[in-house]
Amino acid sequence: MSGEAEGGRGAQLKHTGLRPGWTTGACATAATTAAYTALLAGDFPDPVTITLPRGQTPSFALAAEELSDGCAMAGIVKDAGDDPDVTHGALVRATVRHLPAGSGVVFRAGPGVGTVTRPGLPLPVGEPAVNPVPRQMMCDHVARVAERYGAGGDVEITVSVDDGEEIARSTWNPRLGILGGLSVLGTTGIVVPYSCSAWIDSIRRGVDVARAAGRTHVAGCTGSTSERTVVEEYGLPEDALLDMGDFAGAVLKYVRRHPVDRLTVCGGFAKLSKLAAGHLDLHSGRSQVDKGFLAGLARRGGADEALAAEVAGANTGLAALQLCRAAGVPLGDLVARAARDQSLAVLRGAPVAVDVICVDRAGTVVGRSGVA
Repeated sequence: MSGEAEGGRGAQLKHTGLRPGWTTGACATAATTAAYTALLAGDFPDPVTITLPRGQTPSFALAAEELSDGCAMAGIVKDAGDDPDVTHGALVRATVRHLPAGSGVVFRAGPGVGTVTRPGLPLPVGEPAVNPVPRQMMCDHVARVAERYGAGGDVEITVSVDDGEEIARSTWNPRLGILGGLSVLGTTGIVVPYSCSAWIDSIRRGVDVARAAGRTHVAGCTGSTSERTVVEEYGLPEDALLDMGDFAGAVLKYVRRHPVDRLTVCGGFAKLSKLAAGHLDLHSGRSQVDKGFLAGLARRGGADEALAAEVAGANTGLAALQLCRAAGVPLGDLVARAARDQSLAVLRGAPVAVDVICVDRAGTVVGRSGVA
């Protein structure tokens, strides 16, 4: 499709007129690639080009470089596009050192990058706060550079962010037990910019395009992982996919006025637990996971008071989910059903069937509501 008929996430972003940017993980990957290349070849590629998980190949100019015996450092200034990202303009550095053969890739937290100190996050306690997808991106690029130069790819990567500890005070990291700095994040490598008014307008346009194309089943997704899940589950075409981001209320209210036969809401467990609790704006700055609410759901699902107390005191929504799964309590399904019921309440009797799917960070389904 093209022109006015174009739909899906790409069309929504184009319609906003906002410029996308690059995640901290993409910047760290570019810095790692440049540093390891210099370590093996004696010179830094500038600009340095990387491949993102969806196949895009952006190039990054180096803002800093340093080469010494057995060690190389490269730095990239993060450009978050038009997104009000607190890390926009931050200098992301990667220092790469050789390790003995068989060591693999080892990650270290340099100045400005946090360390995980509590359970419930996608990384073990004690690990640097470099999330799984950026780690995989860096490992993949190390392997490519190693193959190009006939090296083993056994390296230590220390990621740091200038002034990162100070910047992190403006994030939720300290409350989550990520201490000492920022997290290195990103599942696609691309920062999708959010202007509330522009993005909500793009959601409305997405619904209009889907209806005009005769789509009877659309899906509101919180991000690329949940989008991939609904495509795998239902085989929905691109113009039936709505990138709702944090704006669940915008999707529900517009579909209430412009109905489709069926709406699937799919997103991360923690985000959808906010919807289940009655929040229509899922942004971390405007709503938080209510562990007391989750404890109440867990009780309804058969949790005893000891487990409910553990859920109420969990560090994150993911930690609460893991506690319940270990005890055989279907918290994911309970959250999905509660989120579906909240969605139906917002729809106010509009002729729209709704189902909700909760996923974890890897896209594994951890909760379903059924259709109502």
